[in-house]
Amino acid sequence: MTNLTTADEIFFERAGLDRARVEATVAEALAGADDGELFLEYSQFESFSFDDGKLKAATFDTSQGFGLRAVAGEATGYAHASELSEAAIRRAGETVKAVHAGHAGSADLAPSATNRQLYGDINPLKEVAFEAKIKLLQEIDAYARTQDQRVRQVMVSLLGQWQVVEVVRADGYRAGDIRPLVRLNVSLVVGEGDRQETGSHGVGGRAGYEAFITPEGWRAQVDEALRQALVNLESVPAPAGEMTVVLGPGWPGILLHEAIGHGLEGDFNRKKTSAFSGLIGERVANEGVTVVDDGTLADRRGSLTIDDEGTPTGRTVLIENGILKGYLQDRMNARLMGMEPTGNGRRQGFAHQPIPRMTNTFMLAGEHAPEDIIASVKHGLYAANFGGGQVDITSGKFVFSASEAYLIEDGKRTRPVKGASLIGNGPDVLTKVTAIGNDLTLDPGIGTCGKAGQGVPVGVGLPTLRIDGLTVGGTAA
Repeated sequence: MTNLTTADEIFFERAGLDRARVEATVAEALAGADDGELFLEYSQFESFSFDDGKLKAATFDTSQGFGLRAVAGEATGYAHASELSEAAIRRAGETVKAVHAGHAGSADLAPSATNRQLYGDINPLKEVAFEAKIKLLQEIDAYARTQDQRVRQVMVSLLGQWQVVEVVRADGYRAGDIRPLVRLNVSLVVGEGDRQETGSHGVGGRAGYEAFITPEGWRAQVDEALRQALVNLESVPAPAGEMTVVLGPGWPGILLHEAIGHGLEGDFNRKKTSAFSGLIGERVANEGVTVVDDGTLADRRGSLTIDDEGTPTGRTVLIENGILKGYLQDRMNARLMGMEPTGNGRRQGFAHQPIPRMTNTFMLAGEHAPEDIIASVKHGLYAANFGGGQVDITSGKFVFSASEAYLIEDGKRTRPVKGASLIGNGPDVLTKVTAIGNDLTLDPGIGTCGKAGQGVPVGVGLPTLRIDGLTVGGTAA
């Protein structure tokens, strides 16, 4: 089972827990429940914020704790504590028993074990000295300011985490995972006269800092952030109305994640609050549209060797050639829907219960060259990057703001525009996809998804995509 040796060192040697007694406590607490587990966590986290030529903040945090869950039907009992002791786990066991008192549950089968490793166990926080990290931020700031005299502000952030988890079930199943995670982000403000615009770019993944902080690596982030900012400095007000929209590859997959991916999570579909509820086997998108969620991609930000219930992650085909094939499932919702868990039970930390969440979600590539897709549009909008957005899971309605967009005029990408927003309905948009590029690109490793008050790292991806008849909100008079 994955990484149990090091996880055991953290939880049963360093913390002084007795494995046999802990397993017996879990078995007693969950006797008669349909499912449940003990989730152990130890985490180290650091962040650095460099702004206006100065180190504005440097934080370090170590946390540890456990969460004990018992599931009976649709009811869940959950107790957690930041104290890693047998006494605290016993008290939690007495608490969660209440949810299945008198319940004669048939315990779900344990997940399959795996020896697969999707990322190393390096601790990023110990990889680079504190002084070297500060020097790196100073070098990034200095480089950015020398690239263009219009640069007025430089903001750099560097984040690292090392998380160790172990899942212990009543049936004796145990699985551990060691999860490194880093991210570097650069944001710039450029100005000309009274006008100011911004650009931002970042990179990250489940690796050490060294994978991302080489000079060529961090300069690429500065160069891209500056390019975006200077493009926006030349932008004109965006037009409004219904038009053909072409989405660029990579990060624009956040629209797919928000407007469609959440609607394919098991809890929303079990409760029939999703626009995709009850539609498995039916056509929900045009031919050629295939959407997958894949938590098995090596070193990717959204990947996990095991999810937070101990289930190995997988590659789940959600929509295949336009036909809805399935949902993303944790263990509880899968059992209640008569389906199999997909390895998508995730939680922010030990104080949170697992719920169905995406990992790396993307649309597979098609056959069209990106330049041919743009050339096929007489008048429309090319959205290269997105900022914020909102979506209603029940209706599928969404609004997304484009942080970098261009007009398409007579088959050519022309003037950059500012203030463009895309307005539509997720399921409806899938039926308006008329061309899919051959350039599937995953995002650079910067995504964080929020749901039910929990944030988890995720990945998105998209090939160039043509969507006909999408409403664009603009600022042009």
